[in-house]
Amino acid sequence: MSDTVQQIKDRLSIVDVVSQYVKLERAGASLRARCPFHAERTPSFHVSPDRGTYHCFGCNVGGDIFSFIETIEGLDFKGALKILAERAGVELVYERGGKEKKDERERLFELLEAATIFYTSKLNDAAKKYLKERGLTDATIQAFRLGLAGDTWSEASEHLRAKKFTDKEILDAGLAKKNERGSLTDKFRNRIVFPIADTAGRVVGFSGRIFGENASPDAPKYLNSPETPLFHKSRILYGFDKAKMAVRKLNCAVLVEGQMDLLASHQAGWANTLAVSGTAFTPEHSALIKRMTDNIVLALDADEAGIKAAGRAARTALQGGLNVKVTRLPAGLDPADLIQKEGADEWKKAIRDSKDIITFLLDVLEEHMPQKDKFRRAVETIVLPFLSDVRSPIAREQYVHEIARRLTVSEVAVSEALEKLPRHPEAPREGESTSSAPPVKSEVKISPRAARAFDRARQAFAILLWQQSLGKPSIDVAGYARDLEAAVGPEAFAALSTLPEREREALRFSAENLHGKSPTPERETKVLLSVILKELLAAELDDATMALKKAENAGDEEEITRLMGVCNLLTTRIGQLHEKV
Repeated sequence: MSDTVQQIKDRLSIVDVVSQYVKLERAGASLRARCPFHAERTPSFHVSPDRGTYHCFGCNVGGDIFSFIETIEGLDFKGALKILAERAGVELVYERGGKEKKDERERLFELLEAATIFYTSKLNDAAKKYLKERGLTDATIQAFRLGLAGDTWSEASEHLRAKKFTDKEILDAGLAKKNERGSLTDKFRNRIVFPIADTAGRVVGFSGRIFGENASPDAPKYLNSPETPLFHKSRILYGFDKAKMAVRKLNCAVLVEGQMDLLASHQAGWANTLAVSGTAFTPEHSALIKRMTDNIVLALDADEAGIKAAGRAARTALQGGLNVKVTRLPAGLDPADLIQKEGADEWKKAIRDSKDIITFLLDVLEEHMPQKDKFRRAVETIVLPFLSDVRSPIAREQYVHEIARRLTVSEVAVSEALEKLPRHPEAPREGESTSSAPPVKSEVKISPRAARAFDRARQAFAILLWQQSLGKPSIDVAGYARDLEAAVGPEAFAALSTLPEREREALRFSAENLHGKSPTPERETKVLLSVILKELLAAELDDATMALKKAENAGDEEEITRLMGVCNLLTTRIGQLHEKV
């Protein structure tokens, strides 16, 4: 596996990977951008092409291409490995019969893959006929791996047992439950099965639509996997693994309500379509989309429940910093029905004609409430809460202007009404400081002057780390290390040398940003070491001076003589340092 990781690193640079998610700009020897992991106005996210690493000075995250994909895609290491291997064109070969024991998550992934293959093998002519009547083609059915759960009580469980999976694993994967006799009963029966994948394309759960003559009339139309170690419906969007590249390319995501809506939309040419999986649209969903785009079009069902769901989703998306538009579908038609009955061009027109959420609400209310007084009250109670969620002050001002125009009132009146509503807190501002990681905490109380010296020592050690990482260092690295150790002392130098790798990487970036363009790095390092030594000596002089005062108050002549000698020696050494610099 280590060979595979190295092959991927050899073929994919950190810039190749990160630039697919954020816009990088040159900043000295590194590149920088606004951090994709936290909201900020000033770029503090830096990428080093030479080292193949990244670090954000705002939220203090950093690592290599694998940790970047893990974080931004919400995956474990093996999920990130799968994505990067596909991008690099490296084949993943898993050793069989090796000594390493597979972890529980990996076993569950294998189980769900085996279940997917089982369900697809059971897709019979009746189910295919139904899907084709709904407008799906064979290519779509195969691409999204649709399957069928039959009417027997434990067919899937028995198949998985034959594949050497335990009852506990089958239960943990959410594919069965224990009945009164203690044996397993399949969760999905008499249903067309839609596999749900994570961002790496690994199956994590299923959604099943009722189907078949033996289906219970009391059973729910759709049934989804329960929460499992792999499936968290508040974080998973159906089709995200297939849609994410199109979302990034088109700079827009289309959100629909169900699996059939998504399949029909993809088939109609909108590969940037996503769907919620048996839950409301959540802040985690919003964050997932925002990694790819700032824009979302809501195309939920046109019935009352769909409109309410669109409203809730819109507020969540606005609070997540997304620009929200809404399609207006014909009454009684969901996206799948619209595409099948009216054609793909009508779906295309519905998306193209979508309006931003505030304008959409104003149009709908104005259409249904021609009386000015009712319209005004509806705007106050319905529209303004949405406006309070808009993060951009410029966009809020534009909407205030539009609302005031439609109500024929002043913008001041609209602003005052808006201010009375609770506003979703804006993202935290980036701090002015762009220092790397927090300084090493110490239980030892030291003087402010000594504390400054140790901060300087961290700066000096950062230069050492940076120069060590260069193929051709611009200073004598070994000599600089000896001088730094002599200046701060062996104990402090040892403490710096054992800093965790994340903090060391932050220090490297810090030094590169501060000194990367310097024409005289050797002089800068000598001056810095001199300043450190001077501040440490000055701290010692402060301590000696205070001790001298105590000795004078106590009348201890022998101690007074000794301390006066120490103070004179320290003063002389500080003076010599001044002359050298």
